[in-house]
Amino acid sequence: MSNAELDDLLEVCKALANPTRLQIMGWLRDPSDHFAPQADPVEEVGVCVKQIQEKAGISQSTASQFMSVLQRAGLVESTRIGQWTYYRRNRERIAALPELLSASL
Repeated sequence: MSNAELDDLLEVCKALANPTRLQIMGWLRDPSDHFAPQADPVEEVGVCVKQIQEKAGISQSTASQFMSVLQRAGLVESTRIGQWTYYRRNRERIAALPELLSASL
């Protein structure tokens, strides 16, 4: 395993080490089961950070910071519409994680 791959895996592990961030990733797996309907379709743009903040019971700045950590790890993708940012899981990245993990163990 290269140093870049190891750094990549460590970034993912650090992002998921926080219980709230891990829970957010679980909610984003089936967003229509966990979040109220919104004006922009969840399937196309993702879930508004405001809804994530409210469901997690955290401040807006903490929600933004958490989502930034998940995005840096490549676990979520964002879409900006007006003043709001929407997040959805990066399915390709998540699907590649078992291979990355097995290469390191």
